Formats: sequence, C-alpha cells, structure tokens
Amino acid sequence: MAPRKLKTVEPTQTSARRQHKADAKAAAAAPAKPRPLTRIQREKQDIILEAALEVFSAHGFRGSTIDQIAEVAGMSKPNLLYYFPKKEEIHRRLMSELLVTWLAPLEEMRADGDPFVEIRSYIRRKLEMARDFPRQSRLFANEMLRGAPHIIDMIEVDLKALVDEKAQVLLTWMDEGKIARTDPYHLIFSIWATTQHYADFDVQVRAVLGKARGGEGRFEDAARYLEQLFLHGLTPRPRA
Repeated sequence: MAPRKLKTVEPTQTSARRQHKADAKAAAAAPAKPRPLTRIQREKQDIILEAALEVFSAHGFRGSTIDQIAEVAGMSKPNLLYYFPKKEEIHRRLMSELLVTWLAPLEEMRADGDPFVEIRSYIRRKLEMARDFPRQSRLFANEMLRGAPHIIDMIEVDLKALVDEKAQVLLTWMDEGKIARTDPYHLIFSIWATTQHYADFDVQVRAVLGKARGGEGRFEDAARYLEQLFLHGLTPRPRA
C-alpha cells in the first residue's frame, strides 16, 4: 500500500488577514531606530556633558544634582532633561567615554616594539593624561571608590581583556629576556597608581613641592623619575 502524501494546505483569506495583522502588530512593537542627532543636538549634549564633568569631578555622583549641572551648562532643567532624562544616564555616558580615553595609551603598547621604548612611552602618555585631564581622572577615581556601579560591566569585559592582552605582551618580553621577570599585572597597576597620583592628588603634590617646583615642570620631573624607577627595575640582571 503506497504511503499517503501529506496535503498541502493553502492559506485561506482569513488566515492571511490574521497573519498580516500579526506582522503589523510585531512591527509596531519593535523598537524604532533612533534618528541621528542634528548638529545643534550634538552641541547641546556636549555642553551638558562638559558641565556634568565639572560638577561630578567636584562633588562626586551622590553629591551632584541635575539642577547643578543645568546651572553650569547655562540651560533650564527641563531643557537638560530633554537630552538626558536621568542623572545616571549623564554619568554613565561620561564614564563610558572616559574609559575609552583611559584605555587608549595601553592599547598603543606594541608587542613588536622595543620594550623599554614602549613602557617609557606608556608612562609619559599616562602622565600627559594626568596633566591634561585631571577632572576626568578624579571622576574615574571617585567611581572606583564607589565600587564602579555604573561601569563595572565595562571594567570586567573591556578593561580586563586589554590588560590580559598587554600582560601577555610583557610576559613574552620576559620570556625572551628583554625585561626582568616580574608580575605583569602589578607592573601595570603600579604605573596606573604612580601616574594618576599627579591628577588625583594634585593639590597635595603642588603644596609639598612649593612654588619653585610645583609648576608645569612637575610633570617632566615626575616622568624622569618614574622612567628611572620602572626601567631600572625592569633591566635584566646578568646571571651569576
């Protein structure tokens, strides 16, 4: 007995209409793509973010308010809320952009470069950031002290992945005998701590150094000292 073939069921007009309604409903429920910002909207957002950076870096997240940011930005509170409905959104936007800036110097460390040139360049780029972006550095430090609630996901993914990558570069240089063997992670942490100190504790640095040494030259003095400290420690010792 030959097997029976399954019938092909042709959709009726009713089922077709139902499907059309379902498709239309799904399309309506789908999130609409945001329209690109106009030039004026981008400028307004930049003004708000600059004002927020000033306020957050001075008062921290908890001590800052939308009213303070609006006042520094020179706009009304309702106008500000049109672009950023919550203080958290402004803060997270600042922190995400800051993390990109913070990662850039480490990303530039080349595995095929001379280790001492690459590490020296990294130290100097970090000090340049401490000199040129002190508010951003303080904002980042405050976020870390609070447990990084707004960017912990970025730290655990983006930052960790980059540090893992560069730690492997340092380990390769150690295996090749180009630099002394040490813990690559703590080496990176130490560079962070010593360079960012000149932004996070700038008032203390200038007060202790005094007028004679506390001017712009303090960053060049710091660069020479830190280069000597790290590069001397990383110079391979002759085997006995």
